[in-house]
Amino acid sequence: MTFLERAHDLDAADPLKGYLDRFVDPGDGNVLAYLDGNSLGRPLKITAGRLEEFVDGQWAQRLIRGWTDEWMEWPHSIGDAIGAAALGAAPGQVVVADSTTVMLYKLARAAVAARPGRTEIVIDTHNFPTDRYVVESIAEERSLSIRWIDTDPEGGITADDVAAAVGPSTALALFSHVAYRSGHLADMAAITRVVHDAGALILWDLSHSVGSVPVHLDECDVDFAVGCTYKYLNGGPGAPAFGYVRMNLQEQVSQPIWGWLGRVDAFEMEHGYEPAAGIRRIISGTPPIIAMIPVRAGVELVAEAGIEAIRAKSVALTEFAIEVVDSWPTELRVTIGSPRDSASRGGHVTIRRADFRELTPRLWEHGVIPDFRAPDGIRLGLSPLSTSFVELHRGLETISELCSRDR
Repeated sequence: MTFLERAHDLDAADPLKGYLDRFVDPGDGNVLAYLDGNSLGRPLKITAGRLEEFVDGQWAQRLIRGWTDEWMEWPHSIGDAIGAAALGAAPGQVVVADSTTVMLYKLARAAVAARPGRTEIVIDTHNFPTDRYVVESIAEERSLSIRWIDTDPEGGITADDVAAAVGPSTALALFSHVAYRSGHLADMAAITRVVHDAGALILWDLSHSVGSVPVHLDECDVDFAVGCTYKYLNGGPGAPAFGYVRMNLQEQVSQPIWGWLGRVDAFEMEHGYEPAAGIRRIISGTPPIIAMIPVRAGVELVAEAGIEAIRAKSVALTEFAIEVVDSWPTELRVTIGSPRDSASRGGHVTIRRADFRELTPRLWEHGVIPDFRAPDGIRLGLSPLSTSFVELHRGLETISELCSRDR
């Protein structure tokens, strides 16, 4: 059986195949294979209608009354929906607001302030750039030091790495659940225990796992988490981020960007800042209401499909990709840059070759759309609800063909 025949069989047996039709088809044939769902998810068909309905309905007819009708509660209700569908978080602990970078700063800054007298932040060298830059800015602002963990770029952070780095000076440890470059899936429960044993707090970046990998924030006793909604949740370019703060920690922390909607009795417009109770204190300014409409649609789809079923297809897609790439002749000089064990791998696979930086624009011209990550990696971002095995095969076949021409 050829790989193409295998792909057709896998699609025929796929219990999630019906969801492929929920997404907008580019229609003009310029996309042969979209392999970048871990960077920007495809739009749902239902999203355009909901946006139009909102403009013609709630916005046009209710106008400013919409705030007291329901809009003010959207950061909480959509946050709770994300928590239930994808984060393993009970209600009242997740809120939608801001960009990922701003939310990351707010929660990291709140965490270090909650551990006075501790002088270090622990983070790994191959974490996403925003995570590293935010930590560097907080360290400079608060006169803290950073303890860097040097991780394998083809792997990721481990409990042993963390145990060797944290100690009585650690205020906060910040890691990505799924590594943005390699796709390494960290052991959240074990690493969180190690950090807590040192008396520190932990903040997880879930940007590459939410909607693709089951997350169990409450079960793992996580303190803080943040993530974007424009990847596997299909919220669209620049969709707002979410933040999670463990319930019994909320009254102990204060985030640094004090805005009117994070204050108790916001519409009283009183002098002086007094944080609202619970997760609302994490909000600063006016919520991005229109931007939340696609997010709600994406979260509803994940809840309908079920995160465990999504994960099962994700594993099948990534395993198929690795199997196909392993079959290529060594003369193509393409290697796997991700963990081979699916238990240690998230929703994307990185393949490596010295000239992939130059090859990526040519792939785009051929309608195959992955993304490049320095120094030499192409990420195959396989979004389970919108990616078929045949589409994946088409993309891999084109990569192989272009690599063969440049041997």
